[in-house]
This record gives sequence, C-alpha cells and structure tokens, in this order.
Amino acid sequence: MEDRSLFIRYVLRLQINERLQPRPYYYNGRMTYQGTAKGALIIHMNYECIIVGGGIAGLQAAIQLGRYEHRVLVVDSGHGRSTLCRNYHNLLGWPEGVSGDVLRQLGREHAAKYEVEFAEDYIVDAYQDEPGFVLKGRSGQEYRSLTLLLATGILDRLPELPGLLPCLGLTVYVCPDCDGYEIRNRPTLVLGSGDVGARMALTLHSRTNQLVYINHGGEPVNPDNVARLRHKAIPIVEQSIQELLVEGDGNLRGVRLADDEIYEADRAFVAFGGNLVNSQLAEQLGIERMENKHIVTDPRTKMTNVKHVWVAGDIGVHSELAAIAMGEGVQAAIWIHKALLQTAEQS
Repeated sequence: MEDRSLFIRYVLRLQINERLQPRPYYYNGRMTYQGTAKGALIIHMNYECIIVGGGIAGLQAAIQLGRYEHRVLVVDSGHGRSTLCRNYHNLLGWPEGVSGDVLRQLGREHAAKYEVEFAEDYIVDAYQDEPGFVLKGRSGQEYRSLTLLLATGILDRLPELPGLLPCLGLTVYVCPDCDGYEIRNRPTLVLGSGDVGARMALTLHSRTNQLVYINHGGEPVNPDNVARLRHKAIPIVEQSIQELLVEGDGNLRGVRLADDEIYEADRAFVAFGGNLVNSQLAEQLGIERMENKHIVTDPRTKMTNVKHVWVAGDIGVHSELAAIAMGEGVQAAIWIHKALLQTAEQS
C-alpha cells in the first residue's frame, strides 16, 4: 500500500455530504471512479492536478478544473500580492472595485462548489516522480499529483513605511496600467528609488502634470532621466520618508520626510524595483526562466518546457494584471484537462 509505483496516498476521512458523486482518480496511471454513501469512509487518492498558489490565477484555474470534475488541490500560504490590494478598479463586473481578499474568498467558495480541496501550506520542494510530481510543504506534508500548475505570483518590493499598507489599492498604487486612471489631474507622489522611480514618474506624466518624485531609496538617477524629469517639470526630492500621512480608511494626504518637511498629495505610486518573483519551484523542476526569473511558457497552452507543468499569473512573461491572471488560469486549466484526458486514453 505504501508502494510509490501505485501513485496512491491513502487517507481515510469521514464523508459528511449527503452523497459523493463519482469522481475520477488515477490508479497505476489508469482513470477510474469511486463514490460512497453518507457516513462511509472513503479512500482519498492523489490529485490529478495540484495548483500551487491560491491567488487570482490559481483560483480561476481551480474553478475551471473543478467544473471538469478533476480531483484538484490548491496549496496556498495565505499571503500574496492580491492579499495586499484593497481595491482592483479595472475588473469586469466590479465598477466600484473589489479587494483582493474579497476576490480570494469568493474564488475559494466558488471552487469549493466543485469539490476542489485546499491546503494551507508553503511548498518548499518539488521534484518529478513518475508518473507525476511530489511537493513537500513547510508543514512537513507531502503532496502528489499527475500535473502541476504554478501560480505563485510575485511580491512587490515595498518599504516599511507607516501608513503605506492601508492605502494600497485605495490611494497608493503599483501598476500604471491598472491604476493610472485613478490619478488623472490629481497631485501625485512617486515614492521610489533611482531610475525605477524616475521611469514611473515619466510614465505617469500623461495622466497628471502634478507629479513629485521622492527618491526615498536614494539610488542614483541616470543623468538622461534627470534631464527628462526636468523637461517635464517633475521635481526630484532627494530625501527619505518618515511616514505616509493618512486620514480615515486609506485616504492619503501626503508624506512626512526625514527632515519633517511635508509634501501634500492625495494619490501616490510606489516604484522600487527588485520585486520577488516566486519561481523557485520552477528552478527546482528544471523549468526555463528568463534573467528576471519570470517563467517562459507556450503562449497557447501555458505549459512550460517541462511536460505536465503549467504556469499562470504574474510569474509568467506578460503584463501583470489581475484580469490577465484570470485568463491565464482558465487557459492553463483547459490544457491541463486535455492532457489528463490524453493520459487516460493512453492508459
């Protein structure tokens, strides 16, 4: 029963639902089905797909795979880029915006309708073990699956400034494509470092001419960028920031600098560069990555160069928008489904 060649992990649990509908699972690479009545003990097999990351891309993929009636596990640490965003403004159906936490909660509830399972864990190791993959969590738990979807996302490099986190997505932003609209014709600060912050200020100039760049990180700005900022009348302030001045729930009013000088503004962008791309598991699996550690995938299927490993969301090579992450989650799920069907046919 412990023989790994069977690719089965037996876990007994009490089935509390009225009835478990037959669900596909794999035994020695062959698809079969099992159902049970109320109160019976059932045998849980390994998963057909494990999704690492329960953010926007991972949850959208889980919903789609659940609707295919595959046995799916989402492993999520509970913290990511989407948990920090208090308002996504550019998503269909949410004209007043929606927070990342609400989207994640709704996504989990939606996926759970299709019997998608969830584990709170942080995956630290991943390796191939035919006919699938083994993941090991920080908890010590081991997970096995025929296919993998990596949706581990990125984390923005944010300074530890009082008042910053409560404003994220409300009055302080990171993505000009997502939220450039929010600063139109408003006094806006760019809180950044070196050329990264300078380029953000230059990008935002088309939205407002009331910009100030505060080089909080203190890295040097290229003379060409300095000249371009001056040409567009964007001041550069070479001072670190003490705190953000916030009124009520995430309403930015300005910043206090190290010398106690105050710059007033009701909107800001942060741009420090060096974001953490969570593609360590891809490296362990031998997956091709770019120099910036984002992962190369097939543009049609989202599969990586390692068979039966897919990628969706911000760790891929694309614009980092929630709507794109959703689309990629569905796109990857479709091709995971096709691969599982093909595997069953060949067994």
